[in-house]
Amino acid sequence: MILTAIPREQLDEALDRFMARLEDPFSRTVFRRIRATSRDRAVGAAAKRHRRAALSLAQSLGMAVYPEDAECAFNWDGRALDGTTEAYVILHEAAHFVLAPSERRRLVDFGLGPGPDTRDRDAAARAAVLSPLAREEDEAAASLLGIVWEAQLGQPALASFLDQNWLEGLERSAHSHFAAVLGRLQRRGLLDPTWPAVFDKAATH
Repeated sequence: MILTAIPREQLDEALDRFMARLEDPFSRTVFRRIRATSRDRAVGAAAKRHRRAALSLAQSLGMAVYPEDAECAFNWDGRALDGTTEAYVILHEAAHFVLAPSERRRLVDFGLGPGPDTRDRDAAARAAVLSPLAREEDEAAASLLGIVWEAQLGQPALASFLDQNWLEGLERSAHSHFAAVLGRLQRRGLLDPTWPAVFDKAATH
């Protein structure tokens, strides 16, 4: 959910202001590539292609995927991924998988507690192991890593950037928050300014 909606006719100006406040070249490079994608979600055949690409990425990272006819109470139940969700949701869950240590990969919703799409919220709450602050940090990292993957795949990363509130606090801290989270991902070896084989690099961490 977008906390502060920006009218479509004002979006380019807002993105310009965000870009102008990014100081380091790496942050500017990543943001330019996110901005170059569509602000609208894919539909129809394009959405199906995007979902197949997202599932391929998730499987390359070692995630098992439930068949489409399986009934899933969670996007990730500690064993396998619900493969029927939208591409950006799959990429977000794959980012959580990469970020989580092995013990949290075995937990419902990665031990983060219930998310927006969780159907069995009580079970997810019981499996939660992270503090609210640690969960917030993990969610931000997974959000941005998933968005970067969307951009690399040519999917509508800008739509996710807006939906996941990266422009919230545009005149205050949005730019510094973006740069800080990006820096943490880079220090973990999950990002590269020249965009080589990000998926292969992510799979080794």
